[in-house]
Order: sequence, then C-alpha cells, then structure tokens
Amino acid sequence: MKFLNNKTLLITGGTGSFGNAVLKKFLSSDLKEIRIFSRDEKKQHDMRVEYNNPKLKFYIGDVRDYQSILEASRDVDYVFHSAALKQVPSCEFYPIQAVKTNVLGTENVLNAAITNKVQKVICLSTDKAVYPINAMGVSKAMMEKVFVAKSRTSESTVICGTRYGNVMASRGSVIPHFYQQIKDEKAITVTDPNMTRFMMTLEDAVDLVLFAFQNGNPGDIFVQKSPSTTIGELAETMKKIYNASVEIKNIGIRHAEKIHETLLSREERMDAEDLGDYFRVSADNRDLNYNKYFSEGNEGKVNLQEYNSDNTNRLSEQELIQLLASIGYSGNN
Repeated sequence: MKFLNNKTLLITGGTGSFGNAVLKKFLSSDLKEIRIFSRDEKKQHDMRVEYNNPKLKFYIGDVRDYQSILEASRDVDYVFHSAALKQVPSCEFYPIQAVKTNVLGTENVLNAAITNKVQKVICLSTDKAVYPINAMGVSKAMMEKVFVAKSRTSESTVICGTRYGNVMASRGSVIPHFYQQIKDEKAITVTDPNMTRFMMTLEDAVDLVLFAFQNGNPGDIFVQKSPSTTIGELAETMKKIYNASVEIKNIGIRHAEKIHETLLSREERMDAEDLGDYFRVSADNRDLNYNKYFSEGNEGKVNLQEYNSDNTNRLSEQELIQLLASIGYSGNN
C-alpha cells in the first residue's frame, strides 16, 4: 500500500470498533501518523496503553465542535469519518442529537477537511440510510446527501463514502448479546426468527473503506456484496456451537426495526455499477435545470430489484459456523 507511505490518517470516532480494526490493519503500515479523534478520554487512554505506539496520536474533541475537528485535521492527508450516533433506540428518543452528530457533525468534518486541503475523505454510512424508518437511518441518509453535495464543490478534497450492514460482533450487535445470554444460561431472545441481516466482519468493513479509498470518485457510495442469515438461524447456530440447552424465545419485532435490511434501493440499483464484489453508486451530478426531468429517463431498467438481506446470498449453517469462528465464536471461548 504505497499510497500510505509517510501519510497522516485521521479517524473520527476512532475509539470505536471500526477504529480499532483500522489500527490492527494499518498500524504496522508505512503511515507516518494515525490520529484518533473522539470525545471519550477513557477509551483513548485504554487504546494508548494497549497499542503503546508513537505513531498513534490522540485528539479529544467532538465533530459537533468545528474548531476541534479543524485543529485535528491540520496536516492530515486522509480522513476516515466514522464518528456517529449509531444506536437506533437512543436516536429515536433523541433525534435532534442524531442530527447534530450525524448530519451537522459530518458537515463540520468535511468543511475542516476542505479548509486544510485533506486529499481524501471516506464517510461511513449504513444500510439503515436506505428507505429509512427510524431517526438513526434518516440522519445517516441526510449525512449521505451532505457529503455527496459537498463533493460537487470541493476542488482539492475528494469526498466519497461507504455503506454497509450490521458489522458482526461490533459494539451493541446481536452476536455478543446472544453469546452472553448463552453464557448466563438464559433464554436467547429473538425479535423475529425470519428477520434477515447481512453478515459482515470488521475486516470486511475496513476492506470496503480501503476499496473506496483506492477507487472512489467524488460523491461515490460503495457497497460490498455481503451474505446474510436469518436471526432464527443465527440463534440456532450459536446454540449448536456452544452445545447450549437454553430455549430460544421470540419476543416480537422492536420499535423502528426492519424485517430485512437494504443496502441498495431499487432506484440506486438502476444506475449502480457492478464491480464484482462491490457496487458503486455514482453521484447524480445533474444541475437544477428541471426541464430534463420531463424528457429523460432510464428505459429498460424498471425491473431491477433493491439489494437487500433477503435476496442476497444466504449463508448455509456450515458457512455461518466458519464465519463465526473467524471472529472468535468457535465454542472454545
């Protein structure tokens, strides 16, 4: 990865699962410096002690505070923007907080990057931004609109993004929750056994960002083709892995939760570029001349479906067992 040689990378929200995964992949690279930007001094301290690497620098701040991100992004070459409010329930109860962090915070990051002439910014989004039904998804959908709009006018900074589904075993995800219930010999609580979710590892998430970094044009959104499983199959498989005798209890779908998650809307898929393991959704760079909307269309593409966790490749039980083992859930822990 010669493009990293002697460069400085800033990761917003860098104390989270994604930031730690990036460090494990890039800390031994030829990057000159990796900056971790977050508001959590305890997690920063823990990372400082764990990695004990002079290449790693820590910046206390908040994406809501423009001055703090402006200072952190000085002399930076690349930015991975992962800072966000990500929990669906908390965003439902405090939607304005989601707007302040996910929407206005993103604008602060981009404005600071442009001012400091950062070469490239990758913004991380989520499947919940597609056909959003909850405040977190709506705020992330607006975040995407913000960075695509900003990419049209940014001359020296390339801005693009990634969109991915649930990251397996990340903070707040269902796999460690099921594991803890099994360990405590409690019933595994399943909202709906037929609910499907994409299965993506943290390493996959980092690879997607790296792919976007190497191939992204201004305003692009990249999606990785990911397999899926049902929540019922996931619970049954984890019971089998740990030889558990606990029951599986269906508790019903939760507020603001989808049965299936969507990574590409039907409208996006009509224009998405298939890159093998990835899709590229290019920015719509038409201007505000509305006359063309009455005379131009996409004839022949009307039969394409959205890309969701129900119509993607479904993991077999053995494939799911192998995937869980790859992230540390093998029955030996």
